[in-house]
Amino acid sequence: MRIDAHQHYWKIDREDYGWITPALPVLNRDYLPIDLVPHLGQFNVDKTIVVQAAPTLEETDYLLALSESTDSIAGVVGWLDLNDPDYLIHYKKCIQHPNYVGFRVMIQEMQDERSILQPHFVDALRYFAKEDVPVDLLVLSHQLEAVVELLDLVPGLRAVIDHIAKPSISEGVIEPWKSQMSVIAKHPNLYCKVSGMVTEANHTDWKAEDFTAYVQHILDVFGTERVMFGSDWPVCLLAANYEDVVGIVTHSLPDSWSDNDKARFFGLNAMEFYKL
Repeated sequence: MRIDAHQHYWKIDREDYGWITPALPVLNRDYLPIDLVPHLGQFNVDKTIVVQAAPTLEETDYLLALSESTDSIAGVVGWLDLNDPDYLIHYKKCIQHPNYVGFRVMIQEMQDERSILQPHFVDALRYFAKEDVPVDLLVLSHQLEAVVELLDLVPGLRAVIDHIAKPSISEGVIEPWKSQMSVIAKHPNLYCKVSGMVTEANHTDWKAEDFTAYVQHILDVFGTERVMFGSDWPVCLLAANYEDVVGIVTHSLPDSWSDNDKARFFGLNAMEFYKL
């Protein structure tokens, strides 16, 4: 089964997507399953993981409801505010839905990424580590030091780094991102999504070779069993279409990969991580 492990849907009139403004005209419209169907068909993608794009419980409810009428949605990664004293109440409500597969921590949006090291935050993640709950980590490359420290405090966390931690591809910067991702990959329950890269490159003047060193490093340190493909559609449309994103990734895959390696990357690893 082929799975796109990271994409989004949204309806602008729901009014909880504050980051989508008229300044981003390509994104400032509804994106729904009917819009993605042609792309999934073109690349024989059977299922997708839909990830929250708004920091609200209401959007999570919306996506879960959408999954009930959309066969291609294999799972929903929702929102959960670990600073909310009632986070466990909200989580236990969400897990009643069969398509809820985990939640995402949006470190990228935090004013101080080191707030994830506060005792109450660490205690919350220790609970989810004990329960073996899949957690997406949305993090920028300059925030990785805090993530490295967090994983030492919560070593059993079952987590996936979204978008290879958004290194500065447009400027060709690879360190300290490279070294920090090597450290993170030593945690056996950590996975990485090879996704969201094109928007970290020059939006109008990128080439496939720009991403090769980054992708190959992730594949080297995480191995074939802890990496997964994600399109980050429709956010990717800021710089590339769905076909371009697939091309960027396939360009960087090793020639030595077996059919099984490719099957794991394009679906089986996501199935295992999210317990589909």
